[in-house]
Amino acid sequence: MGDGDGWVTAAGGVRRWGRHGAAGLLLVNDGSGDDGAEGPAGSRVLLQLRAGWTHLGGTWGLPGGAVDSHEDADAGALREAHEETGLDPAAVEVLGRRVTADLGVWRYTVVLGRRRRGAPPQAPHAATAESDDVRWVALDDVGALPLHPGLVGTWAGLRAWVERSTSAPPA
Repeated sequence: MGDGDGWVTAAGGVRRWGRHGAAGLLLVNDGSGDDGAEGPAGSRVLLQLRAGWTHLGGTWGLPGGAVDSHEDADAGALREAHEETGLDPAAVEVLGRRVTADLGVWRYTVVLGRRRRGAPPQAPHAATAESDDVRWVALDDVGALPLHPGLVGTWAGLRAWVERSTSAPPA
């Protein structure tokens, strides 16, 4: 366990996981099909089905979790995605980041990424007991899933961000 693991209580008694905040990786396919995500670049995103025993289990969200004190959001999201899906952080090109929740004492950052050009194909999978499933989901199908409440409220804006950021092929 890292030093970021633990609950934070914000104003009004709102509890969030991650003593130094949390971050998730919004990984989009690069269109190559090498990673099992068929279709045009940016048309699918990698989602994780949270295990039933976890907080808000049974919901789909981004691979991610608590950020440790020595990490920025990018490093935390990539580390957590590696732990949960087996993805190699060195194979991910970070395209940007966006804070989607800021409670003063806690914030959640979404890190947008895609497979780095020339990186070997990856086969994401449920790598820990924290995940019941990990899969590529078409942008049009994300909203039909039982989403984590934090993703429900931000998905429309995140989808638009994905579409804008991935309309060009990798450099």
